[in-house]
Amino acid sequence: MCKRACLILLLFTASAEADIFAYVDAGGVTHFSNVPVDQRFEIVLDASKDDKLPAIHPAILSLSIRYDSMIRSAAEHANVDPELLRAVIVVESGFDAKAVSVAGAQGLMQLMPATARSYGVNDVFDPQQNIQGGALYLRDLIKRYDQDYELVLAAYNAGESAVAKYGGKIPPYAETRRYVPKVLGVYNRLLQMTDAG
Repeated sequence: MCKRACLILLLFTASAEADIFAYVDAGGVTHFSNVPVDQRFEIVLDASKDDKLPAIHPAILSLSIRYDSMIRSAAEHANVDPELLRAVIVVESGFDAKAVSVAGAQGLMQLMPATARSYGVNDVFDPQQNIQGGALYLRDLIKRYDQDYELVLAAYNAGESAVAKYGGKIPPYAETRRYVPKVLGVYNRLLQMTDAG
């Protein structure tokens, strides 16, 4: 059971550009840092290798297990690949249900308040509501962009109006240009691990 549920994951945010390091202490607590302050830390994300699938450190494979049933349920309801949902959560919030971005995006899937309202999310910090709202939003983006995941993710990050403004292409925003391959990298790694499992 844990083999599939524990596929996860790299803990980094959409704004992260630095390498991410982690270690598990004697009490079983996983610690993350972008600066390895001692030899216990091992690299879990090499930010300089955006062209390669991200590595997934064994110490953090179980981080998302508490949300696994919610992810699967929301993915099934919205008819979205659960691994895509997981990949978005990894990059957006690193499974921090209380995450708030400088732009005001909130929760696991970093929903903007207007998006949350439009998908019936009353409590954006409630993991189940947040994941359900994010899954429905992804579903609609997948339909709108005819399953072109690059545009889906660009719109998720920068907004549909930004994609339209640039002629149906990924907007030339540095954050969005980093975000799209990061999510796709995590997604492809998850698919690879699922196929291998």
